[in-house]
Amino acid sequence: MTIDETRSADKLQLNVHGKVDANASPELQNEILKAFQKCPSVILNMQDVPYISSAGLRALLIGQKTAGSKGGKFLIINASESVVEVLRVTGLQKVLSVQ
Repeated sequence: MTIDETRSADKLQLNVHGKVDANASPELQNEILKAFQKCPSVILNMQDVPYISSAGLRALLIGQKTAGSKGGKFLIINASESVVEVLRVTGLQKVLSVQ
């Protein structure tokens, strides 16, 4: 998994590429937390993520919780069908902001 970032005036977008599994999720979590230190609104572009594990879901929940505690926003965009299905089945699609 690799992550690159794009920044605009009031938003920071993290573009995630590759599988978010147990090995990659600590890096994703770390990048999300670092992004919130730089900007209150973080967008996670998951267009190139074919798979997410339960450990990856934990990283997303930590992102959502961090946004709430900082009065910011955490948005997931362009999630693949398989990722959206995992979010739907686990009920997290109702907790996370997914577009």
